[in-house]
Amino acid sequence: MDIEFNKNEDAMRQRVDHLRNKLEKVKEGGGAKRAERQKAEGKMLARERVEYLTDKHTTFFEIGAFAADGMYKEYGGCPSAGVITGIGTVSGRTCMIVANDATVKAGAWFPMTGKKNLRAQEIAMENRLPIIYLVDSAGVFLPMQDEIFPDKEHFGRIFRNNAIMSSQGIVQIAAIMGSCVAGGAYLPIMSDEAMIVDKTGSIFLAGSYLVKAAIGEDIDNETLGGATTHCEISGVTDNKFQNDRAALDHIRNIFSKLGPFERAGFNRIKSAEPAKDPGEIYGLVPPDPSKQYDMLEVIHRLVDKSEFDEYKDKYGQSIVCGLARIDGWSVGIVANQRKVVKNKKGEMQFGGVIYSDSADKAARFIMNCNQRKIPLIFLQDVTGFMVGSRSEHGGIIKDGAKMVNAMSNSVVPKFTVIIGNSYGAGNYAMCGKAYDPRLIVGWPTAQLAVMGGAQAAKTLLQIQVSGMKAKGQEISKEEETQLLNKITEKYNSQISPYYAAARMWLDAVIDPLDTRKWISAGIEAADHAPVTRPYNVGIIQV
Repeated sequence: MDIEFNKNEDAMRQRVDHLRNKLEKVKEGGGAKRAERQKAEGKMLARERVEYLTDKHTTFFEIGAFAADGMYKEYGGCPSAGVITGIGTVSGRTCMIVANDATVKAGAWFPMTGKKNLRAQEIAMENRLPIIYLVDSAGVFLPMQDEIFPDKEHFGRIFRNNAIMSSQGIVQIAAIMGSCVAGGAYLPIMSDEAMIVDKTGSIFLAGSYLVKAAIGEDIDNETLGGATTHCEISGVTDNKFQNDRAALDHIRNIFSKLGPFERAGFNRIKSAEPAKDPGEIYGLVPPDPSKQYDMLEVIHRLVDKSEFDEYKDKYGQSIVCGLARIDGWSVGIVANQRKVVKNKKGEMQFGGVIYSDSADKAARFIMNCNQRKIPLIFLQDVTGFMVGSRSEHGGIIKDGAKMVNAMSNSVVPKFTVIIGNSYGAGNYAMCGKAYDPRLIVGWPTAQLAVMGGAQAAKTLLQIQVSGMKAKGQEISKEEETQLLNKITEKYNSQISPYYAAARMWLDAVIDPLDTRKWISAGIEAADHAPVTRPYNVGIIQV
């Protein structure tokens, strides 16, 4: 291995270590004191509930671990947005799990909590996955109620989704394991089956203090809305259990008796490891987003037996397309080539840039995969579409539109992995979040923005300096440099994968070596949802 490889490897290992440290910090939730308090009440912690519920020796693929990371600092933060969500296996069945973390502001709903819950429901609906709610929440976080309560994608949308999923036959099971207050009370009761833990679970539209203030009635919370009340008097809940474990055991028992699901039928054979060492990915991808590398070498370390059947390998070479298998699943891969290549005319093409011929090739390949019912994998490291008179005269907008059209209308499941750059319209064409990937994850090297940090910072600097000069303010070269550094630092923090994950633009930031597992789990989930809509791209300019 050369020196450059070793430098890349060291840099990637540092980033992966940073990722793991951040994950460990997030998993502490609201901290040790609050965790101890919850256990003293006889309750399991949210992550303990998820671990106990899921099958042993299976992986829980957590969605949104970094949700709200660095946000809501004026309120002390909200790790993981106060809720754990992810794809797991319960009694052999793939499902979505949603578990409130009561150590974080008593499980109260912040704006990002709502967004994260909606994403979990979206994944469940797209893939027709059963969903389990482990409810332990104080309801809406009142200081931010205007950002969580009234809009279409706010709190109320969750109950709408409960109703829609029930009508579609998607199983929803809820366990009330702590507080369940006000509007939040509807979530478990709109599920197909609701159970409650005795003495720790409670559910009511208004607690005892509010009841006293509203109608003058003196009553304690347990009598008002505890397990005995709702299982023996109101009939709101179906069964009560003496502790968390008993309730979780009952959920496992329910899932063990579910009927078989209708499969989509995506092609899968016995899995095989890549022939080329996947660990070498660390040394192949440079930490500097402007540097070149060969995406084919990365692909060979992701796919079974390192076998990749490339499509139109001599044409449109700034995008690599081809068929392969990942953990036995047949997949179509669309990836940005990051090294400089020559086109059919012998002209040099920059790595990471989408040219007309590349967009045309990708559109055709995407259509082929839809015709053959093959899931699509997008490996992003893209700086955008090629600009300039030659590209405009050659119809780059038309060819880019063809690619976006073909990708947008895909009926096969799409999965996106952001390896490096994800800039501008390149993010869109390569199936960014706005284009409904079933899962979208990023490596620690990912960067999401309208444009790269250096270009954006210089542009923003010019705008600010021009504004200052228009007001008659003079600025020295030294002050201009300080301003540029300040702008660059702020912009670079906003293109970080953790900034994106905090806002749920990414479902997860992952170790590159876990990419195969994530893609396989995503296709396994997608196989629960048969493709029922015919593929039609509508009108495409040719």
